[in-house]
Amino acid sequence: MEDLVIRDADVVDGSGAGSYRADVVVDDGRIVAIVREAAAAGCQRPRARRELDAEGLVLSPGFIDMHAHSDLALLRDPDHSAKAAQGVTLEVLGQDGLSYAPVDDRTLEEVRRAITGWNGYGEDVDPDWRSVGEYLDRLDRGIAVNAAYLVPQGTVRALVVGWEDRAATPAELDRMRRLVAEGLEQGAVGLSSGLTYTPGMYAGDAELTELCRVVARYGGYYCPHHRSYGAGALEAYAEMVALTREAGCPLHLAHATMNFGVNRGRAPELLALLDEALDAGADITLDTYPYTPGCTTLAALLPGWASEGGPEEVLARLTDPAAAERIRHDLETTGSDGCHGVPVEWETIEISGVADPALADHVGRTVRESAELRGESPWATARRLLVEDRLGTTVLQHVGHEENVRAIMRHRAHTGGSDGILRGAKPHPRAYGTFPRYLGHYVRELGVLTLEECVAHLTGRPAARLRLPDRGLVREGHRADLVLFDPATVGPGATFAEPRTLPTGIPHVLVDGRFVIEDGRRTDVLAGRAVRRTPV
Repeated sequence: MEDLVIRDADVVDGSGAGSYRADVVVDDGRIVAIVREAAAAGCQRPRARRELDAEGLVLSPGFIDMHAHSDLALLRDPDHSAKAAQGVTLEVLGQDGLSYAPVDDRTLEEVRRAITGWNGYGEDVDPDWRSVGEYLDRLDRGIAVNAAYLVPQGTVRALVVGWEDRAATPAELDRMRRLVAEGLEQGAVGLSSGLTYTPGMYAGDAELTELCRVVARYGGYYCPHHRSYGAGALEAYAEMVALTREAGCPLHLAHATMNFGVNRGRAPELLALLDEALDAGADITLDTYPYTPGCTTLAALLPGWASEGGPEEVLARLTDPAAAERIRHDLETTGSDGCHGVPVEWETIEISGVADPALADHVGRTVRESAELRGESPWATARRLLVEDRLGTTVLQHVGHEENVRAIMRHRAHTGGSDGILRGAKPHPRAYGTFPRYLGHYVRELGVLTLEECVAHLTGRPAARLRLPDRGLVREGHRADLVLFDPATVGPGATFAEPRTLPTGIPHVLVDGRFVIEDGRRTDVLAGRAVRRTPV
């Protein structure tokens, strides 16, 4: 007798096709039978050791978070309800060109310092890996949900070139190509870049193209956080399209937004650019989160020249009056590359988390508000925070536009990604609310997408991008990564005021056929594993 039958579910299968009513049978981690209601008439219905009544619930594939920052969270927090409770059954890690493999001892310490604001320093996680394969093996010991990994180009550059703003030598480029190839051979699904973050931003197009040629040979994809989401955003998107076309490499655009005042209402221009490339045969997808504010570290806003040399050099410049004044001018007058070429508006920069608890009174205020309370300039407050928090401060950037968000999520290449940073006292609610917000706000309340369209964006389409032949659809023989939700009540609990509130209307989530969420509560099951690239 099989393990489980999910009885009388409204199946939305992830393909975009219409829903149907069925019994779905799960055994040994896979879907072994789907018996549609019409076919079951007059026949004996399937039996199993356990039956789950799904009357009134939608059964869909588990959601795939195409842009996650859970690289350490999956290891430090076995519960991981932030994602499991949303119905996420697979996350893609190694984003924005900075993560924890491949590294040596020096690079590991530098990266831990550089992205403390994203993931914490990780003092509570023993980093007993150095290669991509060893990191994936660590995930295989048991995690809450499945995880795939992108080789982070900035980390590779830090390992080979360092944190200097210069072109790689031919020998260094050869070594970077080998490291990318090794990461893909060990199971990574592609390559990521953070081209407004150091040291990845120091790579020119020729260097990136060579790395993308390697990715293409292995059947992976390139996922850039490109050079600007503000001034010059369209040019930055076009640069990535041209670069990957030259390399013959599939392209997946990370958190594909059009932000800041200069881009209000300009999403149709981006979509026209992508449609032209798609119609010409390009292989392009993108992900977005369904919110207008962004989230990053305060240090990420700094100009690239100020970040050269790594975290210690950044701190040294911030404490040097002449260098600090040059940084201020770039931020407030010129528009730094770290702030996407737009002069910073301190009233849009909300402090969401600090590494040092002594600085907690800044959290929840914009930099301008915090400065006014202290009777100083916004730059003085920002500079002091950067130094005293050792670059560990996270911020929300209130620079997005709702009309752009809605237009982009309708696009034929769209998938969902939370870009969720789980650290800080008041993290962005997208970390806990992205997927139920799509289903509740944008499907049920606004009708921007139909339910079938939305589920396909969150399941079947990302699984196709990841080249996972047995995930992302409710099909016989597929992995039983499944979510059951109530379409009438599903929605995010997380708000900007209470960002760690879990969602409503998602009573059951299965990973590999095992309940990680049951009756709305997290079980102790750790069924997740590393999901490795399918060889070409």
